[in-house]
Amino acid sequence: MRQMSPLFPALDSASSKTALRFGDRIFSYAGLRGTAGVLARRLAGHRRVAVWALPEPETAVAGVAALLAGVPAVPVNPKIGERELAHIVADSAPTLVLAPRGAELPGALAALERLDVDAAPPAGQTDGTDRADRADADEERAALVVYTSGTTGPPKGVVLSRRAIARTLDALADAWQWTADDVVVHALPLFHVHGLVLGVLGPLRRGGTAHHLGRFSPDGVAWALAGGGTMLFGVPTMYHRLAEAAGADARLAAAPAGARLPVSGPAPLPLPDHERILAATGRRVIERYGMTETLMNTSVRADMPPSTGTVGVALPGVEVRLVDDAGQPLTADDGETVGEIQVRGPNLFTEYLNRPEATAEAFDGDWFRTGDMATRDAAGRYRIVGRKSTDLIKSGGYKIGAGEIENALLAHPGVAGAAVTAAPDPDLGERIIAWIVPREAASPPSAQELTDHVAGQLAAHKRPREVRFLAALPRNDMGKILKRELV
Repeated sequence: MRQMSPLFPALDSASSKTALRFGDRIFSYAGLRGTAGVLARRLAGHRRVAVWALPEPETAVAGVAALLAGVPAVPVNPKIGERELAHIVADSAPTLVLAPRGAELPGALAALERLDVDAAPPAGQTDGTDRADRADADEERAALVVYTSGTTGPPKGVVLSRRAIARTLDALADAWQWTADDVVVHALPLFHVHGLVLGVLGPLRRGGTAHHLGRFSPDGVAWALAGGGTMLFGVPTMYHRLAEAAGADARLAAAPAGARLPVSGPAPLPLPDHERILAATGRRVIERYGMTETLMNTSVRADMPPSTGTVGVALPGVEVRLVDDAGQPLTADDGETVGEIQVRGPNLFTEYLNRPEATAEAFDGDWFRTGDMATRDAAGRYRIVGRKSTDLIKSGGYKIGAGEIENALLAHPGVAGAAVTAAPDPDLGERIIAWIVPREAASPPSAQELTDHVAGQLAAHKRPREVRFLAALPRNDMGKILKRELV
């Protein structure tokens, strides 16, 4: 059993510094230690606990308490459907569900023993531990079981160890120069690793502050950043809305300029939004690359030259390689050769819960097959092309990434949203289809205009063969476009 240092050293200080802020509800490190410590004692002996992951401080307290107790937590999306929830509960078999007092739970969770999470510990009680996270003994102990989106079947439970969480957060601290002085502002869901691991556990591990807005709005972001926020975590949809708002309101443009580090993920941020945010705020958004199974793999570093359009370089301790269709490593660093990303390192998940066959299939030796396609340049920076299953188009003998076509389309002034997919074609193998949300629904650009626009920016073989117009693109809770619904 390998020992590890405490996940949250700052909890031992029991200081009055703000650890968590949700709206006007503020928790100091001393308060969080007391609240989470009392709850942790009540979790002793449980195999796993489900956490009803509302965007409220009780979710953060429940997550910290489970980590202190050494009991794996299963964050549950409050917007989840009945069938998916029933699968997750049956698969993970939690013996307890943690939820804010008064929160209504759906049937599959309501049938479990319930423990209400209070915002403050009962009067006169303390955590009863010599140090805040006494359970931090074995770094391979399971910390979280986070379920995937289930795009290829029922959601799989990704088991994340304490080691994976600690190593990822420490690597990001190195890349982002993340310190105890930073205040991380975000409005990300707390059932996903972006919001919970990076956005809550990350600041707590550094001894800084997590400021959750509850609900995203450009005004809320501007207010939080003007009030001392130094880092902003968001998804591309959020940054797009910030770009739109900042372009029309000088006040909103001024506030993000105060954030030293705006970070976007998990999907690529379109180049037009990069440019609009830079023009409006003077700040460059940096991108990172990761997924539930790997946590974070690469990032643009705070101390590296701007590299807009890339997800930066491998994080400390993480090995990244590109492989061809036969699984052979690619050595080209030309920024053009496309390969599948494989990674290995201490950031990787332990297993898919109850799915040994799926776990084995996900690895090539000790390299994890991400299913994401990318290029690598001479500086070791990776540019994500897209998912192998949905974003790599094989047309006319060429391998084409959907992302670069989407960026070209989004640069057209008449396009508000764009997605690119493929359909079988008897001549080309696959033909490129563009799905467009026009900026002006009453007067959209013509299909020929958009096709010519792409052909003028990219090679002719990358132009769409069909253009279809929509009122909106289907997206999940993290803002990712659901291409499987574009049929």
